[in-house]
Order: sequence, then structure tokens, then C-alpha cells
Amino acid sequence: MAGGIAVPAVPEGLRVLGLDPGSRTTGYGVIEWQNGRWMHLAHGCVAVPPGGTGAGRLRWIFERLNELIALHRPGEVAIERVFVNRNVDSALKLGQARGAALCAVPHGLAVFEYAPRAVKLALVGSGAAQKPQVAHMVRAMLGLEGRLAADAADALAVALCHAHSRQLARLAAACGAGSIGGG
Repeated sequence: MAGGIAVPAVPEGLRVLGLDPGSRTTGYGVIEWQNGRWMHLAHGCVAVPPGGTGAGRLRWIFERLNELIALHRPGEVAIERVFVNRNVDSALKLGQARGAALCAVPHGLAVFEYAPRAVKLALVGSGAAQKPQVAHMVRAMLGLEGRLAADAADALAVALCHAHSRQLARLAAACGAGSIGGG
């Protein structure tokens, strides 16, 4: 307990749904805590059919994620935050896709948000890591063979980042919040 806040152990069978939202393709990955480690359950991409309106694409993302949440029944959801580089229009579309994804999460289901740089740092050790490096670490950490679609790899990376953040919070609480980082 740190500062009066107890951080519970990871309950057996806890499922985390990781999401990498996109206006054309939204990656997803599901991991589960089993026998003291995080195991891969599922991953893939929700690809929006070509054509259609912006609102129709958002509805498609929302409905497919509703189906995925009903199928996998996660206990927590981890989602990547919007990264704004130079193209404001792209960032707006990405933000809308992210909103559709968040709206699919049922009331009461915990949602955790992570910046892309934080995800890369947690998995690869560098916030400037490239997508192939992230995918390699995801495969290594979860014991996966073969190629992963970039969006699915990113979604699994978000889920793993959350898993590690969760465990780090527990360790910090056990050690006392002031003792982490030489404090």
C-alpha cells in the first residue's frame, strides 16, 4: 500500500483488449493473465470497407468493436492516444476513429490511454522505435510465430504496455511510491 492506495494483484484470467485506432484500419489485440504471465488470445484488424461516408466508417468501427468486446469480454481496455504530427486533417480523422472505438466500450469497463512514444519505450526501450522493432518485441514477448499486421502488432503492443504499467504500479505501491527512481 502506497499513500493509502492498495494496488491489487493481477487477477487470474484478466483480459486486456489493446486498440490501435485508425480511420481505415483499427488494430486489436487481446492478452490474458494466466499462470503468472501474459498470454496471447487474439489479434487482428477491423478494416473499413472501401467507399462510404465518414459517418459510415465510424459506425463500422463502432459495431465491429462492439462484437469483439462481446466475444472476448475484456476486463480492461488499453488504447493508443492520438499522435498529431503535421497533417491536422489526418489527426482529426484518427481522433474520430478513436472516439468511435471508445464509444464501443461499455460503461464501467476501465479504459487506459497510452501515448505512442510510451508504448514504444515500454516494449523496445526507445520511444523512437520503428514499427518492425515493436512487432519483433510483441512476437518475442508473446511467443508468436510469423508476420503480424502492423496495426495488430501495435494493438498488442498497447495491451502489453498496459500490462507492464499495471505491474509497475503494483511494484511501486509495494515499495512505497517515494522509493522508485531514487526518491
